[in-house]
Amino acid sequence: MNSLKRPENRRNLLQTFWKGRLNKLKKLMTGNEAVAYGAYLSGVKVGAAYPGTPSTQIMENFATYPGVFAEWAPNEKVSMDVAIGAAFAGTRAMVSTKHVGLNVAADSLFYAVYTGINAGLLICCADDPGMHSSQNEQDNRNYAKFAKLPMLEPADSEEAKQFAGVALEMSETFDTPVIMRFVTRTSHSSSVVDYDPDQVPPPQEEPQPYKRNPQKHVMVPAFARGRHPVIEEKIKKLSEYADTSSLNRIEPGDDSIGIIAAGSVYNYAREVFPNATFLKLGMVYPLPKEKIRKLASMVKKVVVIEELDPFFEEQVSFMGVEVTGKSIFPVIGEFSPSLVRSCAEKAGLIEPEKKENETAASEAVGKAANLPIRPPILCPGCGHRGMFNVLRDAGVVVLGDIGCYTLGAAPPLNAMHFTGCMGASIGVAHGVTKGNTTDRSVAVLGDSTFFHSGLHPVIDVLYNKGTTTTIIADNSTTGMTGHQEHPGTGLTLQREPAVTVDIEKTVRGFGYEKVDVCNPYDMDNFRKVLEDHLESGQPSVIIVKKPCVLQTKEKHTPPRIDPELCTDCGTCLDVGCSPLVQEDGYVSIDPLLCNGCGLCVQVCPMEAIIQE
Repeated sequence: MNSLKRPENRRNLLQTFWKGRLNKLKKLMTGNEAVAYGAYLSGVKVGAAYPGTPSTQIMENFATYPGVFAEWAPNEKVSMDVAIGAAFAGTRAMVSTKHVGLNVAADSLFYAVYTGINAGLLICCADDPGMHSSQNEQDNRNYAKFAKLPMLEPADSEEAKQFAGVALEMSETFDTPVIMRFVTRTSHSSSVVDYDPDQVPPPQEEPQPYKRNPQKHVMVPAFARGRHPVIEEKIKKLSEYADTSSLNRIEPGDDSIGIIAAGSVYNYAREVFPNATFLKLGMVYPLPKEKIRKLASMVKKVVVIEELDPFFEEQVSFMGVEVTGKSIFPVIGEFSPSLVRSCAEKAGLIEPEKKENETAASEAVGKAANLPIRPPILCPGCGHRGMFNVLRDAGVVVLGDIGCYTLGAAPPLNAMHFTGCMGASIGVAHGVTKGNTTDRSVAVLGDSTFFHSGLHPVIDVLYNKGTTTTIIADNSTTGMTGHQEHPGTGLTLQREPAVTVDIEKTVRGFGYEKVDVCNPYDMDNFRKVLEDHLESGQPSVIIVKKPCVLQTKEKHTPPRIDPELCTDCGTCLDVGCSPLVQEDGYVSIDPLLCNGCGLCVQVCPMEAIIQE
């Protein structure tokens, strides 16, 4: 009898077949998802981060893998120290941050380069060319040169997965942290990744005693001076590695032009210059000097295409290689295939596209230009809206911070007058009051930002005899980056119950005597409390507390407008709530958008908006 006629044998054969197919899966992943997957497969057991677009999903995805520990730290410096500590203990670790977050963690980054590590330490840093969600456009490739450590940059998701393992091996081989740089396009764009659902990371080694080595790990001046020569020698060895590593490769083409590029820009350049000779950089610091010289010997002209700073161009020029870069391509903004093509055409590097293509492109641009402008606004029912209406009407100078509430600066609210960086609001407000201005002022920051970098300045105001009123807009989440947990929410990143740090008790514990908690939906009460605090002449804190409506999904019956009473004065429109629409001589309310918060009812001078 044919054995395949037996049902159990057919079943076993099918299971074997499909298991083989599943082990050769291709899966679409974003760069953030792919580096988390690669880190997991490479044995990373500890991950720490503070959420920040475009890097947030790295740690969110890593936290879902079995057998790992992942946390949202209060800020990026704390997350860096946590990961360094895990690496000191002999466990592979990962940090993720956006570009400006690395500024917060810079102290720890620099000492870790000097101390070295006992297990691989991967630092994933996502830059934001074009400033899609950031206050500046800094190029963090400069950190690699500044701190004297290697940096890799993947061009797609598969490279992000592979580079995680390469970076960790490099970290352990050279006893140094390694940065993997992303940009918004590599973080958020999806591409195919080799995926094996049965693959598991190597087993974690048995716990070992902490390696006590004060001369290597205690960075007092006498010991630190001895470590600096070690760092310089390490960079020399890393430069040699860059020339021999397959991370950097020459892709032969015609000899008219040689292009040096990395990351997403490499993909754009490949599309525009399909026949050129390329030096594709996966390791962006230190640079492979011998490969650069070899490329120059193969072509008539060397061109560097890179976003933001002339980081490659300056180093290549310093080597004595004649190179063109920022004289053709801009130093500002995010690149795209069309931008690279346009710049290359203007410089005469390629022939202009045919007229029909130009016409199609111009028509597409024309259609895009005719789209209505949709500025970002606070969500319907957001508690921040009531707070900002009161602050605007009070005429105070509002020194703000980074978060959803930054939208209070936009029309029609027009109620925020400064935003710098995380945690700057309180210190700047304190400085404004000490600067002897005639205006009344307040500091506004969110609950997550308060834990991130608001604790120290709120202490500074108290200690240095300030009179600043600090308003903490507590929506019980890290709202701007997608509702992540923080020390005040009672849950960890991995959804485990945790101690809830009470903001009111915290500031009272610091020594603040004047502290109030308000509901921003009750605008009259908040107005009275605000005036009381501003007139008190003492340092104070107002906690404006209303959980984010996107999380609570709180919805009440929408109010209705009496068209006979409505004079179309537009006062309610100044609330800046999207369900309110002006049409045909009166205002209407979109019941699908409205959550019934009642702010418009409170501001209508004609009492034409009625809450049922």
